[in-house]
Amino acid sequence: MTLNLRRPILIGGIGLSAALWLLESFQHSASEMGENLLIGVLAASAGYWWWHRQSPKRDLALPQPLASREAAEKAIATAQKAIDLLAAESPNSADPGSLKAQLEKLTAELDRQDLQITIAGGKAVGKTALIQVLNANWTPQNSQKVSFQETAPLFANNHADPKIAGDLVLFVTAGDITDSEFQTLSQLASSGQRVLLVWNKTDQYLPAQQSQVLQQLLQRMQGILKAEDIIAIASAPTAIKVRQHQADGTVQERLENPTFQIQSLSARLTQILAAESQQLVWASAVRSAANVKVEAKTLLDGVRRDRSMPIIEQYQYIAAAAVFANPVAALDLLATTAISTQLVIDLGAIYQQKFSLDQAKTVAATLASQMLKLGLVELSTQTITGLLKSNAVTYIAGGAVQGISAAYFTRIAGLSLIEYFQSQDLENAASNSLNIDRLTKTLQAVFQQNQQVSFLQAFIDRVASRLAPQTPQPEAVKSAAN
Repeated sequence: MTLNLRRPILIGGIGLSAALWLLESFQHSASEMGENLLIGVLAASAGYWWWHRQSPKRDLALPQPLASREAAEKAIATAQKAIDLLAAESPNSADPGSLKAQLEKLTAELDRQDLQITIAGGKAVGKTALIQVLNANWTPQNSQKVSFQETAPLFANNHADPKIAGDLVLFVTAGDITDSEFQTLSQLASSGQRVLLVWNKTDQYLPAQQSQVLQQLLQRMQGILKAEDIIAIASAPTAIKVRQHQADGTVQERLENPTFQIQSLSARLTQILAAESQQLVWASAVRSAANVKVEAKTLLDGVRRDRSMPIIEQYQYIAAAAVFANPVAALDLLATTAISTQLVIDLGAIYQQKFSLDQAKTVAATLASQMLKLGLVELSTQTITGLLKSNAVTYIAGGAVQGISAAYFTRIAGLSLIEYFQSQDLENAASNSLNIDRLTKTLQAVFQQNQQVSFLQAFIDRVASRLAPQTPQPEAVKSAAN
């Protein structure tokens, strides 16, 4: 197998490993072997101090304050930077142009006066009836243009919930909220979405029950929604059967439709439009710009991942060959640490995180130490040993276990770095500080995703075929003999 080594860190690290092995072979010195082991241990321990660092704890997101035009313009500019990165790294894609058009539309709408109100909620909570009543009795009283849109029912079985977006959201429930409704409301509020919780169909409860349900809603939403944003209404009260006794002694029955009760909601909507109208528009721009940024980053992550995977595959085979060719197991770590260091530098460059040599060594050693602490090395080595017994390349089984394991750990390290880099904000890409807790969780997740037997068997077959001696074809042998 021919390997093209063009990285000085790789050459130096693998060369050092080979040189120490040769020194051991010729001198058979136990003391020098101890020195070699010490070098390997030091290389693995370089990042242990990171383990004790406590990552900053992130507080739960609280409802956002009223947005400003400055905040909207800043969000649009931030999204534009993400689009520019995508355009620079994927010049032949049409995606940057499409995303840029969305931002231009947002900029043009920063001064719009009409508001879009979204009615959301589960099935049969009275969304349609509420829109009809508001359009007939509240909308005509406002000089400002307001349009309503209704989402598909939320929490429907086997269906993904529709996206909820609008300048203002009226979240309608028919009673005390469920856990699913609570989670949705919390997410909307924490994202900066202006929300009113509308308890509809109060007419189906007795007065004492109405007070109890309303109190439960206020308690559950405390700290998430203001008390004045939790409103009880009856947009389409149930018809009441009325009995009327006639003079001749007969009784006539008829159904009467009670008058809708939305005065509290109408008053609150009028207040919001008077005090927050422009801020609602700006807040929508902030959220929309954030969505554009996420879409641009997702596309950018895909481009970068496509560039990263060939590098990971190249280094996994280099690691396999280096360890397979080195008969001293104690020195394997020197070669793989050098390879992982170069891998950190190359992947960091793709994700615009410039690591110095010392920083890359620390990251590589940290990944190695976390694999050891989590027990991933022992578990994977045992699994690979068992699966390798069924491989046709049995004559190299002894060295193949170490070589394939090195390739596998190099791949896991590379994939973990990709996931870790992608989890960071683009604005923090220049920061090379390492969040050990997040990196460890990422490492565990990637390891679990790559532990399927089918994947491991295919991986073993690929790496083992690379390690197997290349036997010349009969035609080639005959040609060489002539």
